[in-house]
Amino acid sequence: MSKKIGVAILLVLIIGFSIIAYKWIHHRLNYITTDAVFVEVDDLTNLSFKRVAGKIQKVFVEEGDEIKKGQILAKLDDGDYKLKLEKLDHEIKSLDAKLKALQIKKDRITKELSINLQVSKLKKEQLQNKLKSVKANLSSIDAKIQQLLKDEKRFKNLVEKQLAPKRKLEEIQTNLKVLLSKKEALISQIEELKTGLKIVEENIKLAKAKQKQKDELSKKIVSLKEKINSLKKDRQDLQNLIKYTQIKAPFDGKVAKVFKKESEVVSSGMPILSVVPKEGFYINVLLEETKLDGLKIGSKAIIKIDAYPDKTFEGIVEKIMPTTASKFALVPRDITAGEFTKVAQRIPVRIKITKGDISLLKVGLGGEVEIKREK
Repeated sequence: MSKKIGVAILLVLIIGFSIIAYKWIHHRLNYITTDAVFVEVDDLTNLSFKRVAGKIQKVFVEEGDEIKKGQILAKLDDGDYKLKLEKLDHEIKSLDAKLKALQIKKDRITKELSINLQVSKLKKEQLQNKLKSVKANLSSIDAKIQQLLKDEKRFKNLVEKQLAPKRKLEEIQTNLKVLLSKKEALISQIEELKTGLKIVEENIKLAKAKQKQKDELSKKIVSLKEKINSLKKDRQDLQNLIKYTQIKAPFDGKVAKVFKKESEVVSSGMPILSVVPKEGFYINVLLEETKLDGLKIGSKAIIKIDAYPDKTFEGIVEKIMPTTASKFALVPRDITAGEFTKVAQRIPVRIKITKGDISLLKVGLGGEVEIKREK
């Protein structure tokens, strides 16, 4: 009886072992398994102060804190930058006032110049025409005087010989006196007109001098505008530097590490803290080259993370890298001499997580994965 029981137990053990062996072999044939599994994220980002340096005034977050995109995480003391900005604003305001005064002066000169030139040119033209007319009148009187002088001489001879009346001679002499008087008046008028023309010419010269003054003002205005524009660019750059004294969250996520504390003096580009996004987690698998058979993009995967043994995550193969992990090692193996130890190489495989509580994941956690082989 006991012998039969022993045989039955042996048969049960053999059958149980066979079933387990079959399942194990079946699983090995249909699934790729490995424990070279790590949780990674696309955007593990070190944040620093851009283009500015100084003392950290405040760090607003601690490691592990949740952050929102645009949230201020840390701030430098910006007192010096604001002081420079205030000084620059004062200088720009002063130059703007100077520019406005020069523009008003230029506009006034331009207006005066236009009026003076028009008036002077019109006056010159009038004087020249009048001078021409007076000279023509003088020329006509001169001709008449010359004729009267001849008549006077001729009638004197006739009167002396008593061949002409004395009254006629007196009439000629009277007319001659009148014309000589008119001639003197015309000569005086010509001198006045010439003096007037000289004054007009001087006014035109003054107007031309003001034109040069206007041109100089125009050059000063252009130069001043260029200087103001340059200062405004400096002002914009300074405003940017003030903005750079704040580190803002580039995305929703969590603070992974705080490298620097308040009151520490830091330089531009020095890491202050590190953040990770809410999304973008994936599983990085370093798969042995001997297990590549049946692995394809889209293959389903089941992931277990060591930190959460009761949780299961599902995913699909998203990328199979074209090189081994050792190819980009800091000290790659030298196989040119032909002397090396045979080591199974590992191929990086990226798995996209499609199911599971991603909020539990932390960058760097390890685990195991089972990937369904594709026929």
